[in-house]
Amino acid sequence: MIPTMILFGLAFGRWWRSTLVAAALLWPAVLLGSSVMQTDVGLLGASGLAVANAAVGVLAHQVILRAVRAMRCASPSHGDSR
Repeated sequence: MIPTMILFGLAFGRWWRSTLVAAALLWPAVLLGSSVMQTDVGLLGASGLAVANAAVGVLAHQVILRAVRAMRCASPSHGDSR
């Protein structure tokens, strides 16, 4: 279950705010829909854990994105079209 939310964060980490909100709202719905969890037990905790796990994926996405951008800017051929 945890890797699912980390992969969700990795896949949609560019839009990190929407990703974290979606994780908070959709993951408890998935758990309820698949009868893994009852409505009266731990939905807030499940939502918090989903956001925390998705945040790990978002963070990894953002780190990779910034590293790629830094490498592009540091490239000697960047901006030189001759």
